[in-house]
Amino acid sequence: MKLLIVESEQNTLNVLTLFFKREGYLCEQASDFQEACKKVVNHEYECILLDLKLPGGDGMKLIRILKAQGSNAAIIILSARDTTDDRVLGLNEGADDFMSKPVQLAELNARIKAIARRKNGHGNNLMDFGALRIKLDERSVEADGKLLQLTKKEFDILVYLARNKNRVVTKDSIGGNLWGDYIDDKLSYDYIYAHVKNLRKKLADQGCEGFLKTVYGVGYKFSAR
Repeated sequence: MKLLIVESEQNTLNVLTLFFKREGYLCEQASDFQEACKKVVNHEYECILLDLKLPGGDGMKLIRILKAQGSNAAIIILSARDTTDDRVLGLNEGADDFMSKPVQLAELNARIKAIARRKNGHGNNLMDFGALRIKLDERSVEADGKLLQLTKKEFDILVYLARNKNRVVTKDSIGGNLWGDYIDDKLSYDYIYAHVKNLRKKLADQGCEGFLKTVYGVGYKFSAR
């Protein structure tokens, strides 16, 4: 899961980043309003941990920006501002959850996973496309009843495309989701091409060809009913 941590206090930012990297998340940071705006406009995230009190702007405004651009990212507010009014305002603006600081990291992690399950519409962690079944909790894929042997990146690409089924996903978006916004674009594109090629072959070998479509010059699309 790709996570953006927006936090003005550097020590807290580092603690959160270290914890979630150890939990297997792809983490990016923003320590002020302008940096956070730039990231959410140019990159996609599955979850955003958001401090409200930011240098240069307020976290509530960032929520409004996200909603205006149609972002489906889960938003969890982490704030020392813990009045009922703040909670109600944050949730009404579009946040999915509100936790007061200091947060318990294990609880925060559990809340992120619970929100992700609800947003994906698969409370049992199963994405079922008939002949193709993806089990998120087990990180396993069955094609025509047979277990596929996928690499970590192949699995991550398949899940990302499946979550955006029937939508064209750009190579930039895939690269950002897998490696963050610091990898060289050319290198990223080469890796993506190789991973998708291998993934498509593994699916086709088990009779599941046709799920992954190439949109030339743009990216890829997971095609499913």
